Amino acid sequence: MKIKYFRDTDTLYIEFRAAGIVETRDLDENTQLDMDADGNVCALTMEHASERADVPDFSFEQIAA
Repeated sequence: MKIKYFRDTDTLYIEFRAAGIVETRDLDENTQLDMDADGNVCALTMEHASERADVPDFSFEQIAA
């Protein structure tokens, strides 16, 4: 999984899996989902990210099963 924030365009890109993208679906005018051939979500793109998410307060936590 990769997370990229492009400050110059205020765009957040979250890649869940590296796969060939065959379709991009609009969730709304500022959010897109990239899908692979099997319909799995591969990535999410969010425009105006600083207004819509706490971009500077990113944290990651892995919980044991």
